[in-house]
Amino acid sequence: MGKLMETKLGKIDISEEVIATIAGSAAIECYGLVGMASRKISDGVSGLLKRENLSKGVTVTFRDEQVVIDLNIIVGYGTKISEVASNVMDRVRYTVETMTGLKVAEVNVNVQGVRFLE
Repeated sequence: MGKLMETKLGKIDISEEVIATIAGSAAIECYGLVGMASRKISDGVSGLLKRENLSKGVTVTFRDEQVVIDLNIIVGYGTKISEVASNVMDRVRYTVETMTGLKVAEVNVNVQGVRFLE
């Protein structure tokens, strides 16, 4: 179930999958982020997702009238994890709020692994 908004011109229904894709695309543009990790434990931590599967590393839930976004990421070796996570949080919040008009309550970043950059 997505988020339904009503305007004077009609109704807009934004699905969780759309919000997850927006969040994943915004996150992958951040420096130090190697990729998204699968949110399923059965896929293993080493499951680095391809660009077309970015939304699979994102979980979107609605709390009251706000969005909560959980991201599973893999960072590059040698980068400061706290800085990468902070940049991802800021960028995802800004992008989702700008593109959808929804208020983002939380952006939670779960670092699933560290990869050597080639």
